Amino acid sequence: MTDAVELIRLRIKAAQDQQASYANSHRRPLNFEVGEHVFLRVSPFRKVMRIGLKGKLSPMFIGSFEILEKVGDVAYRLALLPYLSGIHDVFYVSLLRQYVAEKSHILHPTEVKLEQDLSYVERPLRNIDRKDKVLRNKCIPLVMVQWQRMGSEEAT
Repeated sequence: MTDAVELIRLRIKAAQDQQASYANSHRRPLNFEVGEHVFLRVSPFRKVMRIGLKGKLSPMFIGSFEILEKVGDVAYRLALLPYLSGIHDVFYVSLLRQYVAEKSHILHPTEVKLEQDLSYVERPLRNIDRKDKVLRNKCIPLVMVQWQRMGSEEAT
């Protein structure tokens, strides 16, 4: 009986080692340094509101956030924005993605001249496209217009 139990233990150990080698061949170590920027995964499960919007059109990743410190081997503390203050700032490494900086990621806002009531004036610059949509007995004109803010140099 003891020989059979020992044989079973050896076979279980061999099967576990084989499964571990298959699983580890697809894994890659994720290590980040303090000061790097990362994206944060915010929707790991469907139909669960974690941060922001709920549903399939909600973003999977938000960021970029700076890493403040490494907590343990697989957790990092991030510098979160003030609107995320209700969330704990330490995240597991699998929820993070490397951020690679690009010039196209930087947005340059245009200067807008505001009125006293905090409104601004827009005027049409040009018509880009026009089509007529027919619904039963009605014909609805659809016009795509490019607008320009008054007081700004660029058309938006």
